Amino acid sequence: MYRLKSCAALACALLAACAQNPSQKPATTAAGHAKRVILFVWDGMRPDSITEADTPNLAKLKHEGTFFSDNHSSYPTFTMMNAAAFATGSFSGKSGFYGNSLWRPGAPARTSGGDMVDMTNPVFTEDYGILKQLDANLDNHLLLVQTLLQTAQKAGLVTAAVGKSGPAFLQDIKNGGYIIDEKAAFPLSFAKELQAAHIALPENSPYAYRNGELKLAEDNGDPTFQLPTQHLDDRITPNPDDSHGAPPTKSNAYLMSIYLDYILPEKQPAVSVVWLRNPDSTEHPYGVGSPNYHLALKAQDELLGKLEARLTELGLDKDTDLIIVSDHGHSNVSGPLDIFPLRKVENGKMGEVDQEHGYSVSGDIRLADELAKAGIHAYDGGGCGYDPVMSGILADGTRLHPDQTPANSECKGPYTSPAYPLLHPFLPREAFVVVSNGGSDYLYQPEHDPDRVLKAVRFLQSHEVFGAVFVDDRYGAIPGTLPLSMVHLENAEGRNPDIVVGYTFDEHAVIQGMPGIEFEGVSTYVNHGMHGSFSPIDVHNTLLARGPDFNTNFVDALPSGNVDVAPTIAHILGLTLPQADGRPLLEALSASKNPTCSITPRTINPQQPATGLNVQSVLGKDTGKTTYTFDLQVKEARCGANSYTYFDSAKAKRN
Repeated sequence: MYRLKSCAALACALLAACAQNPSQKPATTAAGHAKRVILFVWDGMRPDSITEADTPNLAKLKHEGTFFSDNHSSYPTFTMMNAAAFATGSFSGKSGFYGNSLWRPGAPARTSGGDMVDMTNPVFTEDYGILKQLDANLDNHLLLVQTLLQTAQKAGLVTAAVGKSGPAFLQDIKNGGYIIDEKAAFPLSFAKELQAAHIALPENSPYAYRNGELKLAEDNGDPTFQLPTQHLDDRITPNPDDSHGAPPTKSNAYLMSIYLDYILPEKQPAVSVVWLRNPDSTEHPYGVGSPNYHLALKAQDELLGKLEARLTELGLDKDTDLIIVSDHGHSNVSGPLDIFPLRKVENGKMGEVDQEHGYSVSGDIRLADELAKAGIHAYDGGGCGYDPVMSGILADGTRLHPDQTPANSECKGPYTSPAYPLLHPFLPREAFVVVSNGGSDYLYQPEHDPDRVLKAVRFLQSHEVFGAVFVDDRYGAIPGTLPLSMVHLENAEGRNPDIVVGYTFDEHAVIQGMPGIEFEGVSTYVNHGMHGSFSPIDVHNTLLARGPDFNTNFVDALPSGNVDVAPTIAHILGLTLPQADGRPLLEALSASKNPTCSITPRTINPQQPATGLNVQSVLGKDTGKTTYTFDLQVKEARCGANSYTYFDSAKAKRN
């Protein structure tokens, strides 16, 4: 089958007794178990962003509690993919959920803002209206396995989900507990209860209910207001040098205040998920390491301090387990820095080259456009794309994709790529539906035609901007690819894309003092920061915990993953998640007997490389014939009779 290589230096078994930092002896906390667990998600938080300067409260918690030094995001490393992992303890192959953006045609949806959305187009799932309609279109089985919060509710426990629109709502998709996100509060009785307590509701809350069941108070206002992104003079590209502040700071503070001042004391939930946007929603427009990125970290850490202080004030700190986690890491968007050197921001434009302190001027790829240029029919549902900076500024100051308007184009004025509307149901059946997600893209082939899939795969392998390629198992062993099942993405009900492709990354390149760059797939938007790739920067995310069930002053060096979080919480509360893919992290729990786990690092390659490819460079130039394969780096953990696989990275190799 597929080629596997053991890493000789680490092939020997690593026992759970070695999980702690060798210089430390784990100390247990006071006897007893937690009465409640709070999962606090810092969206897009990289472990190397934990510093005394920006996050003193988090740094203190990391030192005093348990720090998981080798935690893994689920691939593709998107927010909603990992929201499903937290909700179920399962990978998408089992849960059946493939956000952030996906293609799942069905009845139209009404968004949280009251707008109608054609669900025959690719949809962005960070909206309860989209999620509820997807659930309805899938016979009320958007998630194919029972969630942690559903399990807790069936056991008679109170639950709460608070925060970012989309991932917070997904935790309690059936609305069995208390929910408040940036768009609405659920159920209706809870929304009215908050109003009775003179607490403002999200401005769009009335759209969640029909027939005028909920009306806002006259002085309600817009408590989830977010600062607008500051742009360069082109009004398209975010200004990475801006320092006005992190956009979601006010909204995050509002959501946390409802949790601390009302939900926690009045509802006393046994399981809470608090999911806030910083630093991710600041990293995307401005980039990792930017001035606003540091402000986002400080704002988020301040809310952690308020959470800890409130637990102490309420006398809940001694019997509460607090788990801090991120959904993924985060990289800067950029092509190779020797081809697209970093530049200063000067007078509202990207100015002179400044490789030491400058910002990126490249990295955006519109896959539907690239496929169309190669004669492969593809649509992404997006309109005319104008991308004056991030499509690439070369060392001599010229643009890789100069403004142009070809004859007979429906796009008016300067643009980088034309419109690719998805004319469903008139979509040519031989076409691909491209769903741009950032660091990885999805390709759907409506007829599942193996010849067309092979042609698209060869195209991806022939272009340096694309990395590892995974295909639906139905197509067999295509040279230079691995099956989706290898990374737990093959779904028995066929919900998975036909092809999942990661973009090329460089985990060592540095921008603003932070390592990690990657290309990003786009349709019409522009970012300086992105995730979703199989880069180790995106994969290795933050996980730490403190409370009566966790060891103190403890570094857990065993591999862990986001799919392990729900099983660990379930274990603490005496619940079971029999369908979970993850494991309870027993080695970190003070009252548990340490498991004996052997760890085997491996490199997995496609069975055969792709050969005879006519490769195009990042600059679109023909580099001649070559071969293509990639390395999938994994760690296999065997704990007792059970085995678990953790994916570290996947990187293309072209010779």
